[in-house]
Amino acid sequence: MKILLTGFEPFNKELINPSCEAVRRLPDRIGGAEIAKAEIPVSFTHSGPVLKEAITACRPDIVLCIGQAGGYAGIAIERIAVNLQDASIPDNDGVQPHDQPVSADGPAAYFSSLPVKEIVAGLQADGIPAFLSNSAGTYVCNHLMYTLLHLIHHESRPMQGGFIHVPYSMEQAAAKTPVPPSMELSQITRALERVVRILI
Repeated sequence: MKILLTGFEPFNKELINPSCEAVRRLPDRIGGAEIAKAEIPVSFTHSGPVLKEAITACRPDIVLCIGQAGGYAGIAIERIAVNLQDASIPDNDGVQPHDQPVSADGPAAYFSSLPVKEIVAGLQADGIPAFLSNSAGTYVCNHLMYTLLHLIHHESRPMQGGFIHVPYSMEQAAAKTPVPPSMELSQITRALERVVRILI
């Protein structure tokens, strides 16, 4: 089995993005599965093509995209991606779409093809704060999740795909006032490894 995990570059003046930092820390093999990794730009224009290139390069059985959700206190397992781009802040290219579709010919929404409730239960059983989320937002994270699921559906690719949001790292939170919820980067990494083992 081959699993592709992606994380985003820093954005919105942050120096790090815990999604990418945690993905980098994962071993190259977990439970017999080969782990491929890719960094995704926080860009409505370029995130999809970079993801597609990574999928073409490694031909994974499962694609798990990870993003940062500042203010969350746990690991959010996303269930739904909507066909909407409505950004409250510009992306790293300075692009800020409003009320635009991700795909003009796509459906209103896609559901994750991962066992989302099983993942939440597995993380909680390991003492990791986790919850099921019914909204990946309308920023680049949702854009990437929708793009992934649209690709799987439209091209009938034999793979599963989904998205996870992680909190601020403790280092990020320490630099903010008031201090928002956060999680140690090592704990975020442990959560992602646990998710991979559940999927296997």
